Amino acid sequence: MAVRIRTRYAPSPTGKMHVGNLRTALYEFLIAKHAGGDFMLRIEDTDQERFVEGATDIIYRTLEKAGLTHDEGPDKDGGYGPYVQSERVKTGIYMKYAKELIEKGEAYYCFCDKERLASLKIKVVEGKEISVYDKHCLHLSREEIEENLAAGRPFVIRQNNPREGSTTFHDELYGDITVENAELDDMILIKSDGYPTYNFANVVDDHTMNITHVVRGSEYISSAPKYMRLYEAFGWESPVYVHLPLITDENHKKLAKRGGASSFEDLMESGFVAEAVVNFIALLGWSPEDNREIFSLEELIQKFDYHRISRSPAVFDIVKLRWMNGEYLKAMDEDRFYEMAEPYLKKALTKDLDLRRIASMVKTRIEVFPDIMEMVDFFEKLPEYDVEMYTHKKMKTDRDSSLEVLRDLLPILEDQTDYSNDALYQTLTAYVEKKGCKNGYVMWPVRTALSGKQMTPAGATEIMEILGKEESLARIREGIRKLEND
Repeated sequence: MAVRIRTRYAPSPTGKMHVGNLRTALYEFLIAKHAGGDFMLRIEDTDQERFVEGATDIIYRTLEKAGLTHDEGPDKDGGYGPYVQSERVKTGIYMKYAKELIEKGEAYYCFCDKERLASLKIKVVEGKEISVYDKHCLHLSREEIEENLAAGRPFVIRQNNPREGSTTFHDELYGDITVENAELDDMILIKSDGYPTYNFANVVDDHTMNITHVVRGSEYISSAPKYMRLYEAFGWESPVYVHLPLITDENHKKLAKRGGASSFEDLMESGFVAEAVVNFIALLGWSPEDNREIFSLEELIQKFDYHRISRSPAVFDIVKLRWMNGEYLKAMDEDRFYEMAEPYLKKALTKDLDLRRIASMVKTRIEVFPDIMEMVDFFEKLPEYDVEMYTHKKMKTDRDSSLEVLRDLLPILEDQTDYSNDALYQTLTAYVEKKGCKNGYVMWPVRTALSGKQMTPAGATEIMEILGKEESLARIREGIRKLEND
């Protein structure tokens, strides 16, 4: 009978959710759902010093917005609770398993004080200076241990790692990783406050919760052999491990956690939509067979194969994310787009204008919602602009020809009563026909006078319809004045 796939996302509530953490959650979710399995949320809050008030709510909110619905968690008991590590501590589960290792000779009490620990020899491992514990307390007799415990002396429980031989850890992407046991320190399993360390709690929880696949960043791969030693000490089967490539910025430096676009919330506040961010993050290290780029979450579930994850660092390319977001905006339902665009439109425009019409104009022209404000602000007020803008090689216009066109059209537009787009377009194209020129020769100077911008979300007659007759004529007169006085 096939084993049911069970994955978990186990964040620490220490602030906003970094895109690297969201990618971990997404891949865990996709692995489980692709196989018809279970995706669990577990809160790892044993590091009380780093705990941030409200961060747990951010985790729930982010997962919900990203569409990563968990099957089990603190709010959905699937029979493996509690799902919050601080609550699990109270059940005594970590101390129970730590004592089991002590009985097996795989762990021991350590009563060394800070002064003694500070005096230990420093060893350089992978370029980092670390203090390697010398197993001093491993040799305490049972009587000495009982005496220290009875006296209430502070203690930690350490893993008893061998000094001889080697330990091999298997990762699905990196293959077998072997380290000499001499490099493995006797890491602490239970801290002096009674809380488990991150590594020990991870192993106990993953085993007792029947987790089959663990996904995490490649920066943790150096600690993986210690996990393997724990699984071997307990006699447990290790889950499948998948270590993900580093996410870098455009300069190939590790994506900073305090960067302007480093968290999901930052991206939402910057005007990105959740579906585009999830799609983009899915491709940070993984690629489908056909190199396709736009996926719904359901399509990702169907296509995702973790064996296609690359070991090479993935670049967080904000330009590509903006492009992808723009594609999602183009395909978005009109009502939803307006609902999301409305706050930006109202921030840029205080006049009584047809905001729905303006929203439909910008929909295919923006990449993120804040782009709207700079694109539409001319509807509110004609900006200062240089008359050189009237000169356009492709349209074959210059300042003199533009002045002529605007002077000709002013009385015609003053007499015009129907300021709908269709009626205005007929009027301007009739003038084009009479003049024997191309549309751009007329539309460019009119649009420039109306907007004062090189780029606008709509053509001249659409802009006039939005502005109305009085404002449109005022701007054309201002264009004539500028050209005459230049």
